[in-house]
Amino acid sequence: MTYLTPRIALVGDRSPAVRSHARIPGLLDALAEHDRLVLDAYWIPTGDAGAPGALDGFDAVWLLPGSPYRSEAGALAAVRTAREGRIPFLGTCAGFQHAVLEYAHNVCGLADAVHGEEHPDREHQVIAPLSCSLVGHEGAVTVTPGTLAERVLGTTHTLERYHCAYGLNTAYLDRLRAHGLRFSGADGSGDVRILELSEQDHPFFLASLFQPELSGDGTRAHAMIRAFATAATAHADANGPTVNPTSYGPASYGPTDTGTDTGTGAATDPDAYAPIA
Repeated sequence: MTYLTPRIALVGDRSPAVRSHARIPGLLDALAEHDRLVLDAYWIPTGDAGAPGALDGFDAVWLLPGSPYRSEAGALAAVRTAREGRIPFLGTCAGFQHAVLEYAHNVCGLADAVHGEEHPDREHQVIAPLSCSLVGHEGAVTVTPGTLAERVLGTTHTLERYHCAYGLNTAYLDRLRAHGLRFSGADGSGDVRILELSEQDHPFFLASLFQPELSGDGTRAHAMIRAFATAATAHADANGPTVNPTSYGPASYGPTDTGTDTGTGAATDPDAYAPIA
């Protein structure tokens, strides 16, 4: 029995120019209509995500596309909060990239690791330019049998859509693997497209370089998004109510508002944000 509608943090800098962002409201409607997975979703700007307690009370964290983020530190803090707090996590496109970067920093001890888009002149680019940009492309992904990704997708072969030009630098694969990061999907050249943590280490931690938000015509949620919503529901069931739902304030992010990040970091709980329309 769900005591409270699961609340998910949509971490990213909302923009009408980002196609995946525009898809989110429809995907949430599709989850409710077709899958009976009802979620309360809140946009959290990256500038706020790093504030102490910013993600307290959420049942899941989705780090969305849209790099470079206004606050790299906020995006990394969101990943770390979800990873260490065992909160269901989904990272897509830039969310995948920053999941790698956070793991490199805080688990592998690679303090100098950087994202090549944000620091093009620095060494130790764990996230580096792809040899061939995937902006506007779709491609085949081979999924490793027996992984969370395979269980979620229900297949070992899938065709997915991309909108990115940066990916995981293969020079760091062994170091990341040695510290427990699992790579469960790759393209035909063996380049990583999906990562995860084992279900012994985390109840649901999954990220893809492709954008499942762009799958199909947007009237049905991609299997990864459905699984993420299911994990959020399980988290809500296990933890029960944490905040009185009647205390939600008036909307501050409307359907056409870009959710401008003030950079104040002032909001520290779900009640400080409004459900998306």
